Amino acid sequence: MLSSFDRVIDRKGSGCFKYDAMKLIYGRDDLLALWVADMDFAVSPQIQAALRHRAEHPVYGYNFKAPAFKEALDAWLMKRHGWNTTEHKLISLPSLMTALALAILSLTKEGDGILIQSPVYPPFHSQASDHGRKLLINPLIGEDGLYRIDWIDFELKAAEAKMFVLCNPHNPVGRVFTPEELSRMADICRKHNLIIFSDEIHADLVYAPHRHIPIAALAEDITLTGISPAKSFNIAGMGTAVLISQNPELIKPVEKLNFALHTYMGNNMGIAAFTAAYGESEAWLEELLLYLKANRDFVLEEIPKALPMIKISPIEGTYLAWLDFRAYGLSEDQIMRVLRDDCRLALNEGSAFGEEGRGFMRLNFGCPRSVLEEALCRLHKFPKE
Repeated sequence: MLSSFDRVIDRKGSGCFKYDAMKLIYGRDDLLALWVADMDFAVSPQIQAALRHRAEHPVYGYNFKAPAFKEALDAWLMKRHGWNTTEHKLISLPSLMTALALAILSLTKEGDGILIQSPVYPPFHSQASDHGRKLLINPLIGEDGLYRIDWIDFELKAAEAKMFVLCNPHNPVGRVFTPEELSRMADICRKHNLIIFSDEIHADLVYAPHRHIPIAALAEDITLTGISPAKSFNIAGMGTAVLISQNPELIKPVEKLNFALHTYMGNNMGIAAFTAAYGESEAWLEELLLYLKANRDFVLEEIPKALPMIKISPIEGTYLAWLDFRAYGLSEDQIMRVLRDDCRLALNEGSAFGEEGRGFMRLNFGCPRSVLEEALCRLHKFPKE
């Protein structure tokens, strides 16, 4: 099956943001797209078959999530992560950022502190500020590219906060937090009566010897966990995610608002894809992980040859590389301009992930090897000094 990931699929004109919005964002559409965090691979044959089967039925009315929907996820979480969720409450939403918005709106009030660890996925910043909450940032400390937690600052900010929003595995720095780190975060959050919202959308994209541990397994009473097959099975466009918790005091207010805003219904295709992903596509994921690991190793080996002064954060999970360009002494606008006009590459600028990311670039290596080889070849056009 590995050879299927080598297939270059033309996505232009398919209504995908990664390619069809490129000119709007970058001013040109002839770039290699290594920005938006979806992959350029065809989804598993099982997901494709499930979608065809559902599409063949000619009626697309209101949805009912059959028991197989949750059963597939429960079995997956137990087998892959050792987390028993059979007695947990699950609610369905269009995305994890919808889930985060509803959690903030239903479990906190205006002026409450929302703690995040920056640099981090841009909506983490906006979800707090857009809803009138106080954004509290615990900057991750990068040392030789490896990011760690500033524990003194984390506890100081936790004392001011109502909710901690965790990203694990972390986008964009690639960390997979250890059991010891997760346990310490959970202890501090419990000490200061914080709710944990854990975004675990990259949970299945982890490279050995690292292992994903759901923080809820260490702190069931204070945690809401967001889960979606969007990243690991490349179905972000299906608009199907879930929020899961064992604590009814946390999940019931979110569920109430989910119903009030009518964001619970889901869509026919997303439900079918979700169930086929977790219920039937494990072999495909194992093949994907081998391919992504090879791409990751290629990036770590070849980028320093093209640009020796770039530092790359260790990639413990995700298909995203976090590149430190600061040694080149260029502004972020200059870096983006050179990458766009000289190298003809579309990467994400680091400041989008918070001020702590300024001078960095995020590169998506979830693409066929031939595309990645061409991209790294083009990097040689970046000025060496």
